[in-house]
Amino acid sequence: MTTNNLEQLPQQIAGSLLTIGAVALRPNEPFTWSSGMKSPIYCDNRLTMSYPNVRDVIAEGFAAVIRERFPDCEAVAGIATGGIPHAAWVAQKLNLPMLYVRDKAKGHGKTNQIEGHFTPGQKVVLIEDLVSTGGSSLKAAVAVREAGCVVQGTVAIFTYEFPQAAQAFAEQEIPLFTLSNYSALIETALELGKIEEADVALLRSWKEDPQAFGK
Repeated sequence: MTTNNLEQLPQQIAGSLLTIGAVALRPNEPFTWSSGMKSPIYCDNRLTMSYPNVRDVIAEGFAAVIRERFPDCEAVAGIATGGIPHAAWVAQKLNLPMLYVRDKAKGHGKTNQIEGHFTPGQKVVLIEDLVSTGGSSLKAAVAVREAGCVVQGTVAIFTYEFPQAAQAFAEQEIPLFTLSNYSALIETALELGKIEEADVALLRSWKEDPQAFGK
């Protein structure tokens, strides 16, 4: 995948996510998240597993980012649970070892939080399906770092582009790259006729102050 293709990837993946229903936009009938927050978007990237063409584009995108940004990467680690299958496909494409990271250590057996073979100093890139506030992704990255590996960065399919997520990754000095994002999704949804021009300003306002949306 060339640099030009990487530049086109956000819109391409946004289109795929919209087409298969992995993301849906409802600016005037917002969804209610489990936290109670109102949101004009619902994202379920696990649906990408069921579409071979879509998941392959995503895997190629991940592989291209790793080749370009982290050429000396020595292992990829999927963040449970959504990042695990994508990490497996990327590891196969790059011929690299694969790990996966639980949200917490198991309460039995070897009590592992990180599954797979790794060695101290090994350079690892983490794979995630979605970044919202960044909390769970960073928790996994810190666990890998505390296990003695070098965390080179995190790559995700999609981000809501919340400012606090970018700040949190910056504070931990962990580079974050995403294949697509909320801004590209809005642009692509407008082009595909999924939303109206009148919806754009409202949709853009959500990522700046999500707590105030719908109030």
